[in-house]
Formats: sequence, structure tokens, C-alpha cells
Amino acid sequence: MIPNKTIEELILRHSTLEKDLSSGNIDKKLFAEKSKEYSDVDEIIENAKKYISFDRDKKELEKILNDSSSDLELKNMAEMELSDLQIQHETNEKKLKLFLLPKDEADKKNAIIEIRAGTGGLEASLFASDLFKMYEKVSHKKKWSLELISISRSDAGGLKEVIALIKGNNIYSTLKYESGVHRVQRVPDTETQGRVHTSAATVAVLPEAEEVDLKINDSDLRIDVFRAGGPGGQSVNTTDSAVRITHIPSGLSVSQQDEKSQHKNKAKGMRILRARLYELERSRIDEERSKDRKTKIGTGDRSERIRTYNFPQGRVTDHRINLTLHRLEEFLEGEAFDEMIESLTLQAQEESLSNLK
Repeated sequence: MIPNKTIEELILRHSTLEKDLSSGNIDKKLFAEKSKEYSDVDEIIENAKKYISFDRDKKELEKILNDSSSDLELKNMAEMELSDLQIQHETNEKKLKLFLLPKDEADKKNAIIEIRAGTGGLEASLFASDLFKMYEKVSHKKKWSLELISISRSDAGGLKEVIALIKGNNIYSTLKYESGVHRVQRVPDTETQGRVHTSAATVAVLPEAEEVDLKINDSDLRIDVFRAGGPGGQSVNTTDSAVRITHIPSGLSVSQQDEKSQHKNKAKGMRILRARLYELERSRIDEERSKDRKTKIGTGDRSERIRTYNFPQGRVTDHRINLTLHRLEEFLEGEAFDEMIESLTLQAQEESLSNLK
């Protein structure tokens, strides 16, 4: 049960924001911030008002039911209204609890996605490539911007590793449940006897960290430059343009050699390093807050098998929520992706609600 005081404060906040925005005595930056807050609160305000009026409305209906002078038809109507009111109250309470849940400050951020081929050799690298194409299609469908940071190709068109930045609205909140081990079961093109092989790829999704999110001291960095190497040990550059950045306190290290410019490679490397350090700090704080809490979703544990893509049966299964979609090809085209994400988000919200004191 939500305290009425909490809901009354929410209603008062909505009223205050409405007055502030209509006053005209507010600068552009503050106006934008308050407009966003007002828009968020405005979506839930009707639920809040109905939640507050529930006790009063309930008493009025119970008064009719308990009044011996009320005729049968009136009592039947009151009984039906009371039943509908109770159902509506439970719906309002759930919506308000979800709204009042602590917000993840990273949810609205852009995301850096890292995909690496795991066990399975060449087939694993082909699967890593399939996953990257899927995220490209999802990005295109949602009109997100995808910027390639680094890519390492294998033979036969596969990917050993790819790192990309995806920009748009609420990217991290949509993609954060993708972190983990993705497993594929299919018959490789090179398999002559039709046997199904199992291979895997790991996906890590990190919120993009701005300089304001994380202060990195230059004295904590060791930057090494070297000549970029190509396939077979060939030099692809005649200058020392490749960069390796090591964050000494954490031991995290990032190498970048995709660009011909040392300056550009350093900028890309810092972007990846900043995101990894930001996620490391977020994980540390989260662990301190809830050492004994075990969540099935969004743990970021990359050793955890989260999803299986079974080609012979045409299905994709998410093991965290036991959801199977028999539309594998459609899923890889980015068409059924939202259905999976919505189910994962709903499960995460349910778990958060059950953890509320």
C-alpha cells in the first residue's frame, strides 16, 4: 500500500510544475527540465487522483449497500461499481508503484555494445556477425544511430569482435538486458553430415559515460603508442597510430587501431574506457546496496547464458524469463525484438516491486 502522503505530494508537484511552466518567468534550461518532469508526472496524475479518492468512493458505495432503505436494484448497481472500483484501484496502485520505483540514471543514456565470438571457432564468429546485424536492423527500425567504434573480422565473413555506439532515446534501458552469453544451435555450412553444432557469442551493453559522469585523472592513465598491425602481421600503417590506454588503478586496458590518426584512436579508446569504468563503478555501488539480492535479469554477468537461438526448430528462447518465440528468422530481422524486451522489462519491474518494503 502506498502512503496517501506520497501520492498527495505527487499531485502537489504536478500542480506546482503546471503553474511554473505557465508563469513565463523561467529561463530556457529550467523550462526544458521542468517540461520533461511535468510530462512524466502528467502521464500518471489521473491514476494518482483516483488512488486518493478510492477510500471516499468506497465508503459511499458501502453506505448504500449497508443502508436497509436502499432498494435491491440500487444495491446491485453499487455492488458492481464497488467491484470495478477495487479492480481499478489495484491497477492504479501498480502503475503508481512502477512510477515511484527508483529510476536508473543510466536508462536514458546512449549505449556502447560489445560483441565477441565465444566458443565454437568459425561458427561462433559467424554467429557474432549475425547478432551484430540483428542490432543494426533493430537500430534502423527504431531510427537509432549506430556508430562503429572498432571491428575485427574473421574468415568467411564472421566477426571476432565488434564495438559500436548506439545513439537515440532511452537506448540503455532498451538494450541493457542483452548483456550475457548468447548461444546458437544450427548446422554449419561446412557440416557434411547434417549435425547440429552449438557455439556462442558474448554481448556486453554499457551506458555511454560522459566526462561529467566520471572524472578520470591523467595521472591514472598510461598511454602506449605502437604501429597498427594488419592481417598476417602486415603493417597497415607506417606511423605509430595505434593506442593502448591503461587505467592504472583498475587495471582496465583498451587498445584501438582502426583509425589512421593517433588522436582519433585515443578518443575512441577513451570512450570505451570511460564506459567500462562507469559500469564498473555502477556495479560496485549496486552490489553494496544489495549484497544478498539475486536477480535473474540485468545482472551483467557475461558468463551467464541468457538466450538460445535454435535454427532447426526455428525458435529463440530467453532462459531468464522462460519465454520462447517460434519466430527465429523474424527475431533476427529485428521484427520480434520488442516483444522479448517488453517481457524482460515487465519481469524486471515485477521483481523490483516485490523487493519494495
